[in-house]
Amino acid sequence: MDLISLPPCSRRLELTTMATEQPLALSPASTSAIKISTTFLKTPVKTDQEILQNSMLEDDPNSNTILACPRGKEADDSGRTTDEKRPRWGPQHKGAQELAKLYSSGKRTQELICVYICITLMVLNLGLILRHFRLERISNVVVAAFFGILTADFGSGLVHWGADTWGSVELPIVGKNFLRPFREHHIDPTSITRHDFIETNGDNFMVALPILGKLAWNFFTRTNAEIQQDYAISAYLFLCSIFVAMTNQIHKWSHTYWGLPKWVLFLQNHHIILPRRHHRIHHVAPHETYFCITTGWLNWPLEKIKFWSTLETIIELSTGHKPRADDLKWAQKRT
Repeated sequence: MDLISLPPCSRRLELTTMATEQPLALSPASTSAIKISTTFLKTPVKTDQEILQNSMLEDDPNSNTILACPRGKEADDSGRTTDEKRPRWGPQHKGAQELAKLYSSGKRTQELICVYICITLMVLNLGLILRHFRLERISNVVVAAFFGILTADFGSGLVHWGADTWGSVELPIVGKNFLRPFREHHIDPTSITRHDFIETNGDNFMVALPILGKLAWNFFTRTNAEIQQDYAISAYLFLCSIFVAMTNQIHKWSHTYWGLPKWVLFLQNHHIILPRRHHRIHHVAPHETYFCITTGWLNWPLEKIKFWSTLETIIELSTGHKPRADDLKWAQKRT
């Protein structure tokens, strides 16, 4: 049975069994390359076997068609074997190529405008935050900032889950402009590493604009006493907006295996931002878990309470729409 064909509620229950029934021959080098640290879990969310079989080796993307099969043939997503090797992931995948071509000049213009306005508001608000800072409020500021980061992480998961799971690229306006990158990312995960700063961050900077705009408005329209009274809320909004804006850049770093600055590696290694190995769990087909991509702090607790799968079940029973149907359609475009 293939991972994508399983109903939403049963996938997590079937994964370990499937890996046992259809083992892969792992070389020591492959095992070393994809091993994920899950020492904090009694049972890993995804096993090393599942990661190798159902995700692209991003540290060696040219090997994405190589998969050990009983008859020495390539296995497609349904478990069948074929004589012809075709890319299961990566820039040579037909679906990924079609999706990449849908990136338009109009979309580029929107991203440019959002990035420049957002950076201006970031600098402005940072100056205002520092201007009104009082040392005696530092404990309240730290707590507020922490919850701002948590809010950004949950928000990233909610948006990521919604865009991954529902909707279609064919939808007017929203489809090609906002859902397209999510579809492309699943069948060519390293495409994000080839995007420049504008394409990577334009949409997230757009999401942060209302928060930063509201924060600046509060600073300019309230008295100093009111600003001091609500300073912790301002710190919460500012840190939340910064992490919201930087979410996709952090996401891009989690797919980058060469040339990262040492300070980024330090933040990843100490799980202050999304680590590379942690995010690999999401990229095991059919991409139904670990949606939070800012820090990833909430991924494990949300998985343990079955937050996303419960939402999917409710929506599927209410509407009849199957989760990730459009994602599967693009993944199957091999010819």
